[in-house]
Amino acid sequence: MRRSCLTLAVSLLFAAAPAWSESRDPAPAVDLTPVDAAAGEQAALAQARRDFPALFAAAYARHPQLPAGSLEAIAYVQSRWVMLDGAVDAVPESPAAVGLMGLYAGHGFRDQVGGAATLLGVSRKQVESDPYWNVLGAAALLADAQSRLARGATQAELLAAYAGHGDGKTDAIAAFAREAFAYDVLLTLDRGVDDNGIRVDARPVAWEREFAPDALLRQRAPFVRLDLQRGAVEVDGLRIDPVTEALSSDAPLAGPVPSSTDYGPALWVTSPYYHSRSQSISAVAIHTMQGSYAGSISWFQSNPYSVSAHYLIRSSDGQVTQMVREAQAAHHIGAENGYTLGIEHEGYVNNASWYTTAMYNASSALTRHFCSRHGINCATAYNGAAHSGVVVLSSSIKIKGHQHFPNNTHTDPGINWDWRRYYTLLNPGSGGGTPRILDTFETNEGHFTSTPSYSGSTTGIDATSTAERDCGVSHVGSCSEHLTLVDNPSDSQAWAVRFLSGGGSAGSNTGVARNGRVGFWVYVAGAGFSVGVGIDDGAATERSTLRSVAANTWTYVEWNLADANQWNAWVGGNGAIDAANVTIDAIWLERAHTTYTVNAYIDEVQWRSN
Repeated sequence: MRRSCLTLAVSLLFAAAPAWSESRDPAPAVDLTPVDAAAGEQAALAQARRDFPALFAAAYARHPQLPAGSLEAIAYVQSRWVMLDGAVDAVPESPAAVGLMGLYAGHGFRDQVGGAATLLGVSRKQVESDPYWNVLGAAALLADAQSRLARGATQAELLAAYAGHGDGKTDAIAAFAREAFAYDVLLTLDRGVDDNGIRVDARPVAWEREFAPDALLRQRAPFVRLDLQRGAVEVDGLRIDPVTEALSSDAPLAGPVPSSTDYGPALWVTSPYYHSRSQSISAVAIHTMQGSYAGSISWFQSNPYSVSAHYLIRSSDGQVTQMVREAQAAHHIGAENGYTLGIEHEGYVNNASWYTTAMYNASSALTRHFCSRHGINCATAYNGAAHSGVVVLSSSIKIKGHQHFPNNTHTDPGINWDWRRYYTLLNPGSGGGTPRILDTFETNEGHFTSTPSYSGSTTGIDATSTAERDCGVSHVGSCSEHLTLVDNPSDSQAWAVRFLSGGGSAGSNTGVARNGRVGFWVYVAGAGFSVGVGIDDGAATERSTLRSVAANTWTYVEWNLADANQWNAWVGGNGAIDAANVTIDAIWLERAHTTYTVNAYIDEVQWRSN
C-alpha cells in the first residue's frame, strides 16, 4: 500500500504543464564565428551533425509507434552523435560499438549489427558505415523489441530489451547493465540536450512508473520537480534528499547490486578478472573506456582479454560502480597492475563532451578517497598539459593517465582530459588565479543545461520557458545564456525561477572555495527583477540575499561566501556557508507576477578570492 502512496505522490509532480504560449521578442541573430580553437572544434561537430535529425525523422516515419525522442537519446548515450568506427585498442577496455547509434557486433554482446542487417535486408557494412542504415537499423531493432513485449510495457523495459549488453543473459549483473543503459537514455530524455548540433527535446519522465524503488535508489534518479518547500516524500525507508533531489536511503544498498564496502558512494558489481597484489598500492591510473558505462560493466564481467578495472564512472551524472576490490589487482594496466588502482571513465578520447563536471567531481572524490586510505599524496598528481599519445611520466607522479605509465601502448585519457582542473579538484585551494570563470557560454551551455522551469521550486512561469545559448547578445566574448521566461496563465504566484546548475544533478554542480565570492553578469529586458544564488553547503542548501537589477542594462552581482549576513537558510541550512564541500546550486530570478514574456541573459558566472 505504501508503494502506491509513492506512486501517487510522485506522479503528481510530473503532471504535464498547461499547453500555452505567448509571442516572444525576436531573438537576435546568431553569430557562429568560432572564437577560439575549442569553439572551432565544436562548430565542426555541429556541422557534421546537421543531417542527423532528418535520419531520425525517416526512422520514425517507418516506425511511428516508437517513443518520441528515444532514437536521439540512444544515439546520445552511445556515441554523443558521432559516427563510431568500431576501432579498439589491442586489449580493449570496452566492446567495439559502431555508427551513430553505437550498435554492438557480438563478441559477448548481442550482434545488433547482424540483427539490423537482417531486418533491413542490407549488408553488415552498410549498417556499420552508413549513418542512414545505422539509424534505421537501430529503429528496426527497437521496434522488434517492442513487438515482443506485453502491451503496456514501460519505456525502461523496452530499452532494456533493446540493449545489446549480456547477449541475452538473465543474471543479475547483465540485468543491471541493461538497467543502467535504460536509465541513462531516460535521463537524457528527462533533461533534454541542446548542444553543438545535438538536439534531444526534454520530455519529463515519470520515474516511479519506469523503475521499481530499489532501481531508482540504485540509479539515484532525479525528482527535481518536487517542491522542496512543501516537505519531503518518504516511503518504505526511502526519501527524496532535499539537496540532491534524488531518491536516497540511510541504509546501504543490498541485493544483487549492493553498495561498495570499500567506497560508500559506489555500487558493487564483481568482475572475475583480478589477482593478488604483488606490491603495496602507490599510484592511480586514469582511463577512458572508449565505450559506454553500461557496456564496460558488461564487458568487465565477460571478455576474451580478462581485462577489468577497480572503478567505473558514468558521464551523465557521475555514478560510480566498483568491480574489483581495492585490495586486489585489477587487470587494467599490464605490468603496472600490482601497485595501481584504476578508474575507467565513460566516453571516447577524441570527444571532450564525455568529460562532464559530474564525472570530474565523482572521479576526484574517489581519488581523494584513495589518497586518504592508501597514503598517496594527492599533490603528486600530474598537473600539466594533456597529451594525445603515449608519454611516460616520472614514477614520482603518482596520479596520471594510462598513457603516462611505462610498458603500454594506450593513449587514454588523451588530449581532452583537463589535468589542471583535476589537480585543483584533488587539491582544493591550489588553483590560485582569480577571478575563476565557471561558465562563459562561449562554446556550450556549461553547467546550466536545464530549462528554467525544471525545478519544482520554480513558481509562476510556464513549462514552455526556455534557456538557450545565444551568440548575438553577451557582456564578454560572443555568447551568453538566454532565458525566455513565459508566464503560466494558470498560476498567479509571483515569479521565482530556480535556474539549476548541473542539469538538476547536485553531483554536476561547480565546486568553489568558501574564502571567496560568487557572481555573474545579468541583463533583464524588464523592470522589477531581483536575482540571487543558491549554494549547496554540505547536506544543506543556503540562499543568498536578493540583489535588485535595473532593466535593459548589464549588471554585475556577487555575494561573499564568508559573510553570513549575505545568506539565508533554505533547505536544511543555517544561514551560513560553513561546510567543507561548497557548490553552486542555482541562479534565482524573482519578480512580482506578470503576464508578459521576459528575456533575460546571464554571462560570466565566476568565483573571486577574498
